[in-house]
Amino acid sequence: MSVYVFLTDGLLIDTGAQILLDELTPFYESADFDSVVLTHYHEDHTGGASWIQQHKGVPLFIHPMSVEACAKDADYPAYRKMFWGRRDAFKAEPLGEAVHSRSQTWEPIYTPGHAHDHMVYLNRSTGMLFSGDLYVTPKTKLVLREESVPVMINSIKSLLQYDFGEIFCCHSGHVRNGKEMFRKKLDYLENLRGEILLLHGQGRTVHEIQQLVLPNRYPLIEISEHEWDSEHIITSILNENVLKGSNI
Repeated sequence: MSVYVFLTDGLLIDTGAQILLDELTPFYESADFDSVVLTHYHEDHTGGASWIQQHKGVPLFIHPMSVEACAKDADYPAYRKMFWGRRDAFKAEPLGEAVHSRSQTWEPIYTPGHAHDHMVYLNRSTGMLFSGDLYVTPKTKLVLREESVPVMINSIKSLLQYDFGEIFCCHSGHVRNGKEMFRKKLDYLENLRGEILLLHGQGRTVHEIQQLVLPNRYPLIEISEHEWDSEHIITSILNENVLKGSNI
């Protein structure tokens, strides 16, 4: 999977994975930027933060709920360290209501679902959006155990109320028709949720639903010991439905 970092108007968005620092370091050494904003705490986005702090001396900003976690060396499974390297501790500053680059203003928009602290950054004057991991692909087939598809659906719905066009995704890169692709992702997830709830209402088990709706057994499922699994898509949807029912 590709990993992108972005630099615009003296502002760096995300820092990539620690395992990619050999490739990224020459760019960081030559690049001219005043500050860094992070879309969320995952190690493929924050793995270069410690190096940047030590060598560039610029402030790094993240959602306030993740400031404390960033101050400690990250703890995550061995397969993720193999993929992305380690994420060393760094000092992050809490995001404010706006992010200012040299000549532009960026609005941080809270978009949880993929991660509890996930933010995207919108330039209202240009319609440019840095989307972190909210988009990635229009048809999600696997998610982390911590992810919530219903929360992701709500985040995309909220985001679509804003005026934006092109997006810059940390795994898909530049997507010119970003708003259209987010609509496609929303349609896919809502249709998937409807199908899962229908099958559940017919008495199907999670495993049976998985075999019918998301049957592909991707190698990452076993490699990650099920931290990544299509089953988590189903359970996050069913768990939300249970919570809704308990509030009636």
